[in-house]
Amino acid sequence: MTRSSQPRPPLHYAWVIVPTGTLVIFACLGFGRFALGMLLPSMASSLGLSYSQIGFISTGNFIGYLAAVLLCSPAASRIGSRRLIVFALMLIAVSMALISRSTSFLSVLLLYAVTGMGSGAANVPMMGLITSWFDRTVRGRAAGFVVIGSGFAIILSGKLIPFINAIVGSSGWRTSWLVLAGIIALVAVIASIFLRNKPQEKGLLPLGSEGMPARAAGPGRQEHVSIYRNQSVYLLGGIYFLFGYTYVIYATFIVTTLVNERGLSESIAGNFWSWVGFLSLFSGPVFGTLSDHIGRKAGLMIVFTLQMLAYLLVAANLPPVFLYLSIFFFGICAWSIPSIMVAAVSEYVGPERALAAFGFITFIFGFGQITGPSVAGVLAERTGSFSSSFFMAAAFAAAAILLTSFLRKPHDIMSH
Repeated sequence: MTRSSQPRPPLHYAWVIVPTGTLVIFACLGFGRFALGMLLPSMASSLGLSYSQIGFISTGNFIGYLAAVLLCSPAASRIGSRRLIVFALMLIAVSMALISRSTSFLSVLLLYAVTGMGSGAANVPMMGLITSWFDRTVRGRAAGFVVIGSGFAIILSGKLIPFINAIVGSSGWRTSWLVLAGIIALVAVIASIFLRNKPQEKGLLPLGSEGMPARAAGPGRQEHVSIYRNQSVYLLGGIYFLFGYTYVIYATFIVTTLVNERGLSESIAGNFWSWVGFLSLFSGPVFGTLSDHIGRKAGLMIVFTLQMLAYLLVAANLPPVFLYLSIFFFGICAWSIPSIMVAAVSEYVGPERALAAFGFITFIFGFGQITGPSVAGVLAERTGSFSSSFFMAAAFAAAAILLTSFLRKPHDIMSH
């Protein structure tokens, strides 16, 4: 019996992969990385951490992330993306549970580096699954819905962590790490039940490619060219590096800036952070879908422009209303660049090599994440304020706009 003669299911299983993927990103990035901003003020106070030390803790996480990214493609090929994701989520849960018992800067640094390894080992193969399950015509939208998992986690952490701190007191951050670890372990169980490596496991074609066998194989000969000989991959990697360098400065230090420099309470700063989370729920679907229609290049340039404005508005010592505007600009496009990048790499190298290419540019991106918080933390310590760090982020976002302008359309690349 051929596929065409089989009864068509009422819902393509790809739409089960999407919400499961949203939960995976919710856990591995949303809690594994972005909850740190809410945990830092009370944890830094309890452990006596300096600005430089909290910057290095964030950097340690990204070093772990970077190390994992190197191994994602071969590991996924060997054991499958589904098993790798489940293992990685359990690694995050265990490391975060151990952080709740930490008593020193060094132990937090080392354990949070392990958390970063889990984040990278879950995020990259999860985004790679999107290229397997969706045709390029809907890939940006699908990836957009997956990446908003981080937004849900930010909303929850912005409310939950201050609530726990209010009940438990000065050691509330320890309870928070433990609670987040338990939620991540639950997500690992859900992922093991619902994720599948390929549509073929369900007797399906990628969503959007039904009835289009000529395109199912990808973009022709480009698929057979090594990703390391594709100049566009390096250009995308450079753009992704600048995103990693800039957004992580904002995500790591905005709450600390609001509390320590703007005089806001932890609860009010948490509300600001929750608004970032809420707004970011629209970022992936809106800009991922937009890039499906207007192209990845134009989509990236719009997003970086909004992010540059967000950094400038928080850097300048302006009235409080501009903080809301900064939060709006950052939140509305927060997770859009990863969703656009997932779609972009598959168009330049083909779906079969998309996981390897996305892993490679994520490796480059990781260097941005490593250097961003360290440089920003040291700069803040020397100047006594994070304003200089946010101005630096704005300058790097402007550089990303310039770099993006050099991207050519995928069919222009493949015609040469």
